Amino acid sequence: MKKSMLLGGLTLTATLLLAGCGKSDDVLVVGTNAAFPPFEYVGGQSGDEIKGFDIDLAKQIAKDAGKTLKVENMKFDSLIVALNSGKIDFIASGMTITAERQANVNFSEPYYEATQVVLVNKDNDSIHTLEDIKGKHFAVQLGTTADIMSKKYTQNITAFNTGFEAIMELKNSKVDLVLFDSEPAANYLAKNPELKMIKLDFPAEFYGFAVSKEQPELLASINKTLANMKANGQYQTLVSAHIK
Repeated sequence: MKKSMLLGGLTLTATLLLAGCGKSDDVLVVGTNAAFPPFEYVGGQSGDEIKGFDIDLAKQIAKDAGKTLKVENMKFDSLIVALNSGKIDFIASGMTITAERQANVNFSEPYYEATQVVLVNKDNDSIHTLEDIKGKHFAVQLGTTADIMSKKYTQNITAFNTGFEAIMELKNSKVDLVLFDSEPAANYLAKNPELKMIKLDFPAEFYGFAVSKEQPELLASINKTLANMKANGQYQTLVSAHIK
């Protein structure tokens, strides 16, 4: 490795650690997995901007706190580790509030209600009830609620770092179905007309922003922003803009 590259890498690492550990008073670092449209995804004119419903909420959270938002894109299953090691300040990544996660982090008030759905190839007419998915070969995103829930129905599970990879596995007929959150599933479905969505009797889930248990002030600030956005109509404006 060239010396200049090494020094550049060390500088970047130091910058991220300073921001994540709260040593930079004017930066709030949010961690996300930008493969979960419409909540977080890569797009924009430059083609590498991280956008989405969660990101717009996070921008307002940072603005209300008087800080600049910095977005760190990483694997979904590494987000909580990054949070508790101080590399990021909070998580905005369509993360469902669960008792297991609450043992490690605190969550904001719920900001979105979702559910799981099944995606299959259009010629698959074998699934109509929850009983029908038992024993099937599932594709899921690693570390997500779908990953956890799928184990109730089958031991034949292939987990990927992104939902896109799971969808591709289904399109290539290497799995029977993809278990995925409803809104991202609908987003992928719109771009993959050879697939179809099946809604089954899965329980409702609620997304929250995750914060370290050592940051109660940040949690209170996030909750205040969410309450204000819902009261002044800004939240609903974002829903209408991002979620069709």
